[in-house]
Amino acid sequence: MRSSVRAAASRSTRTVARYSGVSDSHETRPRYRFSRRVADYVRYRPRYPRELLDWLSETIGFAPAWRVADVGSGTGIFAELLLENGNEVFAVEPNDGMREEAEASLVHFPNFHSVNGTAEATTLPDHCVNLVTAAQAFHWFDPAGTRAELQRIVTGNGAVLVVFNTRVVDANAFSRGYEELLRSRAVDYTRVDHRLVDAARLRAFLGDYHEWRQRWIKRHDVDGVVGLSASSSYTPAPGHPAHDAFYTALRELFAAHADNGQVEFLYETEAYLGRLS
Repeated sequence: MRSSVRAAASRSTRTVARYSGVSDSHETRPRYRFSRRVADYVRYRPRYPRELLDWLSETIGFAPAWRVADVGSGTGIFAELLLENGNEVFAVEPNDGMREEAEASLVHFPNFHSVNGTAEATTLPDHCVNLVTAAQAFHWFDPAGTRAELQRIVTGNGAVLVVFNTRVVDANAFSRGYEELLRSRAVDYTRVDHRLVDAARLRAFLGDYHEWRQRWIKRHDVDGVVGLSASSSYTPAPGHPAHDAFYTALRELFAAHADNGQVEFLYETEAYLGRLS
């Protein structure tokens, strides 16, 4: 089984079409939206608490021996947590730049496999993994196509974990101002925000799911705030007519609320664990 999965991943990587850039029309599509944001994504995006894996272990017996498909794996932030736990991870990511960043940063993990695929067409063999994870990615998936594909690749009764890191928007004055700035000046924030994924959508996909949450704090200086914002697909990219005005307003907001050169983000990690059968 393991050799067949690796062979599929290798074939997928070899056949990917290379490109040096994307057009503006491409950048509106989910698979290309982060192509010019990889460096900021790697440096400034928040990580996930290790306690999440402890909860998985307590809830479904998750163990280092489990094989995991991390779908929409991006630059490998969640995959790295799984790899450090000892799991064999098949990181499925359609965006060339993000996938190549994961390949470069996670190459020292022998159990890491990079796969050029989508949630709807992973390229993985049938029933080859014990768990499917989707961290900060589920809102980009086509629900019907993804559900059928995940049922195909996962073993048993189909354990799937959906994870989000969510900013608590009313945590403090800076957070409230930042949320207002995004709503008023970002490109399509209200259309693609992952908080549009509600309980009804999760239940339709996962059935009667288990839920876990943990809050934690991240502090940033002005470069960190700018970089974190630039990592988001909905903020104006360089060259966009609204770019300069957006980041001028962001720096002014930071200056108004910084304490000792930093502002505080309160995050809540949300995890939803269900079955596909």
